[in-house]
Amino acid sequence: MPMSYFVTRARRRAGLAAAAVAATLIALTGCSGDKTTGGGGDSAITVFNGSTGTIVENWNPFSPTYLQPTTGLIYEALYYYNLATEAAPQPMLGTAFSWSPDGKQLSITTRDGVTWNDGQPFTAKDVAFTFDLIRRTPAINGTGMKLTSAVAKDDKTAVLTFPEVSYTTEAGILGDTPIIPEHIWSKVADPSKTINQNPVGTGPYKLKTFGPQSYVIEKNAAYWQAGKPEIQSVRYIALATADAASAALTAGQVDWMSSFLPGLDQLLKGKKDLGYVNTPALTASIFTCAGADLGCSGPQTDPAVRQAIYQAINRDQLNKLAGGGFAATASPTMLLPERDKKWIADPGNVTTPAGADPAKANQILDQAGWVKGGDGIRSKAGQRLSMTIQTVTGWSDFISLNDAMTQQLKAVGIEIKPTQLSWNEWNNNQVQGKFQLSLDSIGLGASSNPYFTYSPHYSSATTAKVGEPAGTSGNYVRYRNAVVDKALAAAATTNDENLQKQQYAVIQTEIVRDLPYIPIYVNSMLTEFSTAHATGWPTNDNKYALPASWRKWDNGVVMVNLKPVK
Repeated sequence: MPMSYFVTRARRRAGLAAAAVAATLIALTGCSGDKTTGGGGDSAITVFNGSTGTIVENWNPFSPTYLQPTTGLIYEALYYYNLATEAAPQPMLGTAFSWSPDGKQLSITTRDGVTWNDGQPFTAKDVAFTFDLIRRTPAINGTGMKLTSAVAKDDKTAVLTFPEVSYTTEAGILGDTPIIPEHIWSKVADPSKTINQNPVGTGPYKLKTFGPQSYVIEKNAAYWQAGKPEIQSVRYIALATADAASAALTAGQVDWMSSFLPGLDQLLKGKKDLGYVNTPALTASIFTCAGADLGCSGPQTDPAVRQAIYQAINRDQLNKLAGGGFAATASPTMLLPERDKKWIADPGNVTTPAGADPAKANQILDQAGWVKGGDGIRSKAGQRLSMTIQTVTGWSDFISLNDAMTQQLKAVGIEIKPTQLSWNEWNNNQVQGKFQLSLDSIGLGASSNPYFTYSPHYSSATTAKVGEPAGTSGNYVRYRNAVVDKALAAAATTNDENLQKQQYAVIQTEIVRDLPYIPIYVNSMLTEFSTAHATGWPTNDNKYALPASWRKWDNGVVMVNLKPVK
């Protein structure tokens, strides 16, 4: 799920801060009785995963707008991939897998003794059904997965057959596909449109109650990991602002959240139950609706405009103003410079510029025919170089980015108009392509192989016309490039890293020139937690999972590892 980080503004009048605290406490009044009172039987924690405004119910794991606990806590994958470490994939619903010698057939052995939370047995038939449903339903095939067939050889073995060599699909299949029950979903008329109001999964939790401001999931007593989870129930809440989130954390009303808070050490000083961990991995970026051929409209469909924006923003200044100085340098290849340097072909593309280059930006726009008007804003063929950029109400770091970039880009004749929306409206706009510019982040694919950055975000198979959904983690910028598609297809047919690097070099040449996503910086990933009600959180020394409260799959691993405070 797309997600930014919250950041408190350093200067708030006391009245506003007090109001935020009051609003938080009102929102959480119904939670106080759920806190741990001893033992594990009635233990509970409260989680803030970034929800603002009214929460819209949706437990469909194939929908772009599903609620975050859907994947990891209710539905599970075959394996768990921990992107915080170099650990091997951890068996979940699958216990073994193997490829045929030609790389076109994947056999998966499923776990014995697993039941769905309605009591029905889980078998390999559910795995085969899941992938066959994806094969038959393009609207839920968010990664463009190509399958010839998916069948259950017996109750313990599922066999997936592909039309071509498909080694690079392994992590997406095993670690990023929610397995669903055939006995429920075979009766669903349109799997892309259901909100799946009563979700039946194999995960450690199941839905208990839902409301527009909070919902509760409770322990699945029949969960296959014996004795797990130990936390009985989890309440997820919506908060209005970053200040409310900070106030809830320091007041002891939230146990787990992922928010960027400047001066965090000072904020938590003297609060023995509060701690945090940092696992930076997401590239904060300007998403541009780039594909005019797919219905995008506005100046951002001109590659020259995107290139000028890339050159005109001062990333050092943006880091100081919005990133608190914690952000790391990004790469125009959209890979992580520190983690992925071996995959970046051109040394000149390892990192983005630190400062602005207005001379270069002006030269690009001049050559493309964008002429400055009397007010300093450029135009071309009667079109003003003015664009709207959207972000989510309450995402204060991104709001600060917009404010700063407005001034930086005005200096080269580009006007951007920031707008703030509810998360649901912002996300729907991206999924449907109904935006010009949008702030979001890229990162955390199924594995660290660049295929899992490039395939979902740049493939023609993962996008759609404006007005149609582009999938759960798709190509929202409506970018289509035949050269990129060909290189992706070639990379998918080999597990030889040297051959893959050759194809990724081709892709990087195209996307660094076209810049449908304009990288800003690698945002810090700060996660705060309380040990007042639960212990066992990931630490900097023990990153057994990516700890972000909004992170799919990892959230299930974290919850299974928590222990209630006696």
